[in-house]
Amino acid sequence: MEHLVRVQNEYDRQVLAWLRARVGDAVVQTAAQRLAGERKPYLSTICRSLNIAPPSRRTLRAQSSRASREVGDRYLASIRQLLARPAPARTPQPQSVRAC
Repeated sequence: MEHLVRVQNEYDRQVLAWLRARVGDAVVQTAAQRLAGERKPYLSTICRSLNIAPPSRRTLRAQSSRASREVGDRYLASIRQLLARPAPARTPQPQSVRAC
């Protein structure tokens, strides 16, 4: 989708993902094509044309950290499950005797 819209920084990338999730790819694509002139339209122009206010940087940062925390919690839960399993029984390996 970035080939249709001017994305200049990480905030723009997050807003584009948010907008695509909110209204769908087809709507964003149609708006971008309608607004495109010689250059790709700014994301803020597309939001204004759709009468949608993008979330603030603070809101997106909070959503991102919440998602990261959830991913981390899932990984920790799977690690805890692995550690809770009993260790497989080991059979002692015979050691070879070295001659001096």
